[in-house]
Amino acid sequence: MNPDEEYGVQEGDMMLQRDRNAASDVWPEVDGQVFVPYEINPELGKRASLITQAFKMISEKTCVKFRLHTDEADYLHFKEGPGCASLVGLTGGEQPLLISKSCTAGNICHEILHALGFYHEHSRKDRNEYITIQYDNISPGREDNFEVRYGKTLGMAYDRGSIMHYGEDYFSRNGKPTIVTKDGNVKIGQRTHLSDLDVERIRKLYHCKGNEEEGTAQVDYGDYEMGLEGLWGFKFSTMAL
Repeated sequence: MNPDEEYGVQEGDMMLQRDRNAASDVWPEVDGQVFVPYEINPELGKRASLITQAFKMISEKTCVKFRLHTDEADYLHFKEGPGCASLVGLTGGEQPLLISKSCTAGNICHEILHALGFYHEHSRKDRNEYITIQYDNISPGREDNFEVRYGKTLGMAYDRGSIMHYGEDYFSRNGKPTIVTKDGNVKIGQRTHLSDLDVERIRKLYHCKGNEEEGTAQVDYGDYEMGLEGLWGFKFSTMAL
């Protein structure tokens, strides 16, 4: 069972607001960089280190950076939830992002990309050129997770290797594939890294310039250092991993 199945929201781990693959409600850019304020609820304990790993996956290769929330009006609040879930794009105010005990760093990175404004890759309007949805194998009531979402693709190629793509058996009712690639040799549903196109997509949406991929992560971890043993204290959003 994929972690996003634990939380029954539209498209598995996200709450949809508009039909689009990249949201228009992006986080603000200041002098060529985007700083996303964040807070981690102490209830997440050691999972704080997974969150900072996810930050690093993004900030090492893009102009999107993360820093501890102080007095900013808009910020991400990582908190306990029954699944991994995020709202899409900047919604304003305290923006919750749910982290369950089953979430990996890759799952969390996927959710952060939702919060940055990205929808699932398999929901693109051109998806039928690359994959086939096996509707007979989808669990009843989960069909919405496989709808086409008409909207912005940023002019980028379809990416079956994206961290935002569902795996082949997501929401299966019988253990059989719900998504079949038209190139049978392509693996889908990885949650270990940003693909090259994922990186390019972030950089394009946020107008990144320069060579961030050669730079440092530039993440303000505060007290949430990698490997922290005893962290113990945020709001919620929702998309599938």
